[in-house]
Amino acid sequence: MSNKLKKYWWIIAIVVIAVILLPNLAKKTDSAKSKNNKSKTYTVKRQNLTETLTLSGKIQAEEKVTLRFQTSGKLNWVGVKEGDYVKKYQAIATLDQYEVKKKLEKELNDYLNERWDFEQTHDDYEGRVVTDAIKRILEKAQFDLNNTVLDVEIQNLSVELATLTTPIEGIVTRVTSRYAGVNITPAQSEFEVVNPAAIYLSVAADQTEVTKIKREMETELTFDAFPQEKFAGTVESIAFAPKAGESSTVYEIKITLNEPNTDYRLRLEMTADALFVVNEKNDVLAIPSTWLKEDGEKRYVLKGLGRKKVKTYLETGDEWDSYVEILKGLAEGDVIYAQ
Repeated sequence: MSNKLKKYWWIIAIVVIAVILLPNLAKKTDSAKSKNNKSKTYTVKRQNLTETLTLSGKIQAEEKVTLRFQTSGKLNWVGVKEGDYVKKYQAIATLDQYEVKKKLEKELNDYLNERWDFEQTHDDYEGRVVTDAIKRILEKAQFDLNNTVLDVEIQNLSVELATLTTPIEGIVTRVTSRYAGVNITPAQSEFEVVNPAAIYLSVAADQTEVTKIKREMETELTFDAFPQEKFAGTVESIAFAPKAGESSTVYEIKITLNEPNTDYRLRLEMTADALFVVNEKNDVLAIPSTWLKEDGEKRYVLKGLGRKKVKTYLETGDEWDSYVEILKGLAEGDVIYAQ
């Protein structure tokens, strides 16, 4: 094939390719233009608007106690370890009671001795004229007897206090003295019990936020430990006084979980976000606030009229997150332009 003929074939091939590709390129260009124009316009519509508030907090427990012995002594028995579940009024540890029981026996003997002295004194003065001196002797005998009764009661209380019991049911979360046989002081031996059924989410709201929250308000909870799950909660209480020790004025809001924490998945100090719907309006005319423009104190948009963009002043209502309610100036179906 001659060079001249080859040249003609190349020209024909280029023309054919152009005929095939040019319409597709034109379509893509038109599509891009259409998308670009679409992104620069917004069609006004009616919608449901909500104002939300998100507060962060941690899991706390309503029933949480730290138990200590009231007296020093030798730790005789430890009946629990961390992680154990205990019942209400269950004994969890005891001090050595040998010494206190012996003291109780002594106090009982002193009481009996004083009781006999008291009765003997009354027998000695029975039938005699009660003078002031005799009256004082009888009263003193009564006082001495009363004191021995008090000594017995106090020593009996020491026996009772040698056994540590829990006033709530729950999980033992801390035991500082695990082994019997060591001498302890009240500050050295602590047992902490938490009731997992009495947990709540404690969130802090500042003085502008707390006014939007009401008791028994429903909230949606998202825990950092379970980001894919949603938990339902209810506002149980709102503090009247601000929290102490905070750098700013914040108030504690207690949120109880609507479902029981039976599997103990939610634990103390777990963090979460609480989402509140503090206001809502349904079927209102609204546009995103980014489409609004300002002319001094007036607000306006560029509304489409035919092929023109007309500067249209608006009367606006409430603002809901990123949306603004339109009271006058626009109707449903109007198209507005970004510029």
